[in-house]
Amino acid sequence: MINRRHAIMGLACMAAAGSATVLTPRRRLFLAGPNKLDKAIPSAFGGWVDQPSDALITPDDDDSLAAKVYSQTVGRLYVNDSGAMVMLLIAYGDTQNDLLQLHRPEVCYPAFGFRIDHSAKALIALAPQVEIPGRALTASAPQRIEQVLYWTRIGEHLPTDGREQRIAKLEDQFAGVIPDGVLVRISTIGDDPSEGLALNRRFAMEMMSAMAPIDRPMLIGTAAARQLAGLRGARAA
Repeated sequence: MINRRHAIMGLACMAAAGSATVLTPRRRLFLAGPNKLDKAIPSAFGGWVDQPSDALITPDDDDSLAAKVYSQTVGRLYVNDSGAMVMLLIAYGDTQNDLLQLHRPEVCYPAFGFRIDHSAKALIALAPQVEIPGRALTASAPQRIEQVLYWTRIGEHLPTDGREQRIAKLEDQFAGVIPDGVLVRISTIGDDPSEGLALNRRFAMEMMSAMAPIDRPMLIGTAAARQLAGLRGARAA
């Protein structure tokens, strides 16, 4: 005869097995598809032109954890016809899980000797009626101050901090999804946060406008990409 203690232990084991089944990812989500970052991001648009540079804060060498997290990266310096300069880093990882997760700039910049003087959520307009959530930072080093605007996408989520990133990962885990992810970072050198933020926002809007519609979900998710495509389509009509 099964006693009460054995029955409780059996139920606990069944519950644990059920939880493990629920939390086991069953489906991969690749919003990048076959698209390649270096082809998807135009080298010239809206008066901006890509210029050779080694001034970007980028993921570490090929043997680092960052190199294992990211399967594709693009780092560029753009200069416009007015002489303004914007640094762009896009890092894409085809797998986001407990071991491999996007490295947020709040962690990355201090590793390179910068101090984070300011960090706040910021809405990023991709068109007059389309916005996505992101974050604005001021990162300072003895010889350089950067105004940074960035956003991250994990699956269909757009988390703005580490807490939201963990929640996004758990939601996908419960849904049985292994998501891909991307970090899009836009920065300028200068000590005026308002001026740098305005320039970074304008660059983001012009870059997304110049991208092919098929490539946009890789950076902003399918919902925002559909909004953007619908707005462009309505204007064309």
